[in-house]
Amino acid sequence: MVISMKRYDVIVLGGGPAGLAAAISASKENASVLLIEREAKMGGILKQCIHDGFGLLRFGERLTGPEYADRFLKELLQMEIDYRTSAFVLNAKKQLGGGFRLEIQTQDGILYEECNALVLACGCREKTARQVWIHGDRPAGVYTAGTAQHFVNLMGCMPTKKCVILGSGDIGMIMARRLTLEGAEVEGVYEIKDAPAGLARNVAQCLNDYHIPLHLSTTVTRVIGTKRVEAVEVCQVDGSMQPIAGTERIIDCDALILSVGLLPENEIAEQLGVALDPATKGPYVDQRLMTSVPGVFCCGNALHVNDLVDYVSESGELAGKAAAHYAPAERCRVKLSYRKGDFLYAVPQYYDMEQPGAFTVYFRSRTDRRSQSVTLLVNDQAEKKKNYLRLLPSEMETLTVTPKEKVRSLQLKMEARQ
Repeated sequence: MVISMKRYDVIVLGGGPAGLAAAISASKENASVLLIEREAKMGGILKQCIHDGFGLLRFGERLTGPEYADRFLKELLQMEIDYRTSAFVLNAKKQLGGGFRLEIQTQDGILYEECNALVLACGCREKTARQVWIHGDRPAGVYTAGTAQHFVNLMGCMPTKKCVILGSGDIGMIMARRLTLEGAEVEGVYEIKDAPAGLARNVAQCLNDYHIPLHLSTTVTRVIGTKRVEAVEVCQVDGSMQPIAGTERIIDCDALILSVGLLPENEIAEQLGVALDPATKGPYVDQRLMTSVPGVFCCGNALHVNDLVDYVSESGELAGKAAAHYAPAERCRVKLSYRKGDFLYAVPQYYDMEQPGAFTVYFRSRTDRRSQSVTLLVNDQAEKKKNYLRLLPSEMETLTVTPKEKVRSLQLKMEARQ
């Protein structure tokens, strides 16, 4: 069955924290909005994050993931915003006359929807064992941390009795604690880099408080077992992250849990011809979060992987509001420049001179640095400067500015504090 529906001002793809915030924000600007979510329930990854710590910046409270999502869900329903769950976008095309046409697979059949502006809030996915080149067969017992979390928190199933966790990303450390609380033995968390990949608070609260060892400059080189994981081989690495011969050891376990990084979901963006930043794996955007394709906006973890859900919702609100007011116009963009040796990335990558006003730059340091200052220069003049005792690649930082004059150049600069 093929169904043709009405044209909306804004269609939001993704019903996680970014998509919910974007849909609500766009609707508050009097735009007609449709939200499309591929899962049966909205809320994104927050549905399975039963630990607290969400909403400290936005609400000043320690909420669990479901509690945080529920606040947005209630507002979405009260505003009577159109939404569809269990719906998948098959094709997205930019129309010659302006706007976009989406082909969507729903439980009722194929649905065609049109919109003036599109917000991509598709989130991110976890890297798998094959994406980090671990040798061995494909036995049962190799899970991403998110999959293990889904088993424990939503399905009530224990995926392991004794496990090794590879990667010290936040969800990996959170699952080390969660599995320990449920009675599993976490032999250790292994990190190929010489510093933890997640937030310092999670190192303290999830590992140190439960006496779970963190092994830095060490990785898993081989999975042992045919039908089920029986053991893994771990090995220390050198400064180039290459295994050091003679440091191998075998650890008996029945599961290997991976927390080895996240990748923004950008298949729809690529289908629309949106240019992607190799540093973030998400789209290039300006300060309104519009991509290289006019009318396409991106927010949340589909844009770049955030530390805190508060930042995800913040970007969703910005993208939703901008999408609601989108109109085709000439654009004159200034590129944000920075030394790649100093910064891992910075977002937004561009500034649209035709859209003045305050904006926030999100950035990460490339390496662990102490006693640094970061300055945002507008037209070669220091517009905002902030001093840091320590900058870590695992922790995102922000600078918010309101340019006093027309922006002709933007630069992010890092230097030792004087």
